[in-house]
Amino acid sequence: MSKSTNKVKLYLAIAAISLIQGLQIGMSPVIGAISEHYTYVDVSLVQMLITIPAFVSVFSSILVGVLVLKVSKKHLLLFSCALAAVAGLLPIAVDNFYLLFAMRAVYGISLGFSTALNTAVVSEFFEGDERVTAMGFQAATVGAGMMILSAVTGWLGKANFVHSYYVNIAALVSFILILFCLPDTGKAVESESEKVSLNKKVIPVYCFVFLEFFFLITFSTNIAMHIGGVLAGNSSVSGVLTSVYAGSQIIVGLILGQITKLTKRLVLPTAMMCFAIGAVLLVAFPDNYMMLIIAALFCGFSQGIYCPSGFVEVSNAVPPVAVALASAGFNAAACAGQTLSPSLTNLMSKAFFGSATTEGVFLISAVGMCITSAIYCVFKLKSK
Repeated sequence: MSKSTNKVKLYLAIAAISLIQGLQIGMSPVIGAISEHYTYVDVSLVQMLITIPAFVSVFSSILVGVLVLKVSKKHLLLFSCALAAVAGLLPIAVDNFYLLFAMRAVYGISLGFSTALNTAVVSEFFEGDERVTAMGFQAATVGAGMMILSAVTGWLGKANFVHSYYVNIAALVSFILILFCLPDTGKAVESESEKVSLNKKVIPVYCFVFLEFFFLITFSTNIAMHIGGVLAGNSSVSGVLTSVYAGSQIIVGLILGQITKLTKRLVLPTAMMCFAIGAVLLVAFPDNYMMLIIAALFCGFSQGIYCPSGFVEVSNAVPPVAVALASAGFNAAACAGQTLSPSLTNLMSKAFFGSATTEGVFLISAVGMCITSAIYCVFKLKSK
């Protein structure tokens, strides 16, 4: 088998893993419809259908950092795909919010596994500039997965939100691709010089990624309920906006190398400012379709730049055998931010504006991200 054929298969495997990650916000377009159907459930709990997988993945991603010493990455990823399919399709059979919530939590195990292992796979098979390119492709395929899955979710759920659950068949597609395209390199092995451990270099990265995703996730948890005017309540519109948000990550993922060369050490603060711009536009133009699309683009740019750049930073800070654990820590910090965001941003909106409104949440997120970006710039310029 030629080297180019191997690369093609590796890229297909990376895309398959990214598809599992894309299922996290695939439900975003129908959050409004779910909230209207389950009227007895608090809106913050409904929003947690997006974030509860992130909370569970905090623990599962850390667990997988240890499991790679006992089970191969390929077998862990196949288990992840199978679990995501079962958790996503089971709620079709029973109309019960708490079953749906529980299955979203189970999906969080798959999310944690796939997020941590995607970076580990890239780090294992690519080095140097090829690694940056591969991470850019990984970010682009996460964005593509989110875009496609969100659009399909919005289309399927237009008549009945339950139909949107069929989007989880994508997990079975990922299973087949990983089965045939990803080489099985066995379990990771420690040596005297390379231990599965972290160092102080990763701590600042974890702190800032927590804040990045604390504010960033407000787009996914609030966009379906934020749309105003004649656009309000249309799941296909929110599906388009979520797809644009995801699709913009494809653009920046494919040109990540050029973006990194241009922004250099300030690539991560730049990603944060992209979201701040998008959030301001969301507040200013809640009923303007074109401006909402532009806002979604900027919000997507933030995630599309931040995730691969941050993963490259932590993977370069530790020995190869510890990349899965370092990536798990990155994912855990990001997911902790996502998990805490809905309740805390709603509380802050009540404190500052008198009620928990989407406008208040987006404004708080914009200001918070601006401040965080400025602090990160100072840190980056002062650090060696």
